[in-house]
Amino acid sequence: MKPLVLTEALRKAAQRCVWFEPPETAVADPAKLAAYIFTYGGADDASALREQYGEEDIMIVLDAAPPGIYDARSWAYWNLVVGRYTPPSMPIRRL
Repeated sequence: MKPLVLTEALRKAAQRCVWFEPPETAVADPAKLAAYIFTYGGADDASALREQYGEEDIMIVLDAAPPGIYDARSWAYWNLVVGRYTPPSMPIRRL
């Protein structure tokens, strides 16, 4: 997975969507940051991430998604964006 550069736009997106940890920490885990942005962020937040990640990169972060963050609607939408018309099952927590 390609590392993210903490631009000003991505910093603002991380502060808004991953409010419980510093942006420097959030950007270290691209799959988790993408999950929070794609679920709780707005268009500007998603654009900040998409400045660095194309469709192939988004597919990679979706495949590495941590369980428990995506809701069904966001999961279906972002899989549709990358061309998966039938999305794979959402990640689930195993206890």
